[in-house]
Amino acid sequence: MTINPTSSRLPNPQQLVPALGEIGAALFKATGNGAVPRTTIGLVQLRAGQIVGSTYLAILHAGNLRAAGCPEERIAAVATWCDAPCFTEPERAALALVEAILQPASHGERVSEKLYAHAAEHYDHTALATLAIVIGQVNFFVPLALIGKPIPGRPQSEQWTPVPS
Repeated sequence: MTINPTSSRLPNPQQLVPALGEIGAALFKATGNGAVPRTTIGLVQLRAGQIVGSTYLAILHAGNLRAAGCPEERIAAVATWCDAPCFTEPERAALALVEAILQPASHGERVSEKLYAHAAEHYDHTALATLAIVIGQVNFFVPLALIGKPIPGRPQSEQWTPVPS
């Protein structure tokens, strides 16, 4: 099988499984409850895409951050957020959570009591639940991104090959 860089591997999954649109809309609504700033959500989603090695997700979420007016310095620094001076403490806590959840722990729990306490200093229970949903939201789409290989950097209507008639 030859990989064509101008088409996705998998046809448009929303055409194949129409309920996917409803799931995506429900997740977007749940994460958009105002408990966590949209910029923080975007930073977490970008970091998740980087961690799982998805060019599509990294480009998608970097583009969303750019469209929202996030400075290029912050977008570029997400991969090295630990020593980048451009993130707030709440953003650092959110980025630490996504890393803890998506990277294997060398020992003990992925989300330690210390990390949870640090995040809880910056986020109330609703915001922590929202961050968990944000991480789950991006991870819901990881298999589609890695298996289906949508075309990065294209408008949404052009990211997936149409379902053959």
